[in-house]
Amino acid sequence: MSTGPQHADDDPGAAGRGGSLAPLHPPEVPLRTITLVRWGILAWGVVLLVLLVVPTLRSGERDWWVWVPVAGIVGGLLGYAYLRRGKGNAAEA
Repeated sequence: MSTGPQHADDDPGAAGRGGSLAPLHPPEVPLRTITLVRWGILAWGVVLLVLLVVPTLRSGERDWWVWVPVAGIVGGLLGYAYLRRGKGNAAEA
């Protein structure tokens, strides 16, 4: 149920009335981004392990499947390094 516009940009008539509403602030998220990246790397590691243990999943036309979790792990490690350096802090953006 909506209680009306929460931001001046959401109400086209607010500018004409001379009123201004407080800026909208999203709620705090208790999960840190770096924790999410760690779990993602772990999940891609599990997928890679399953693909390596079950040879039928990577045979025939599916031989490229192994490279998908490898790319996910590499991308996750790049993101992890970026966040560890402090560049991914959304609070400072």
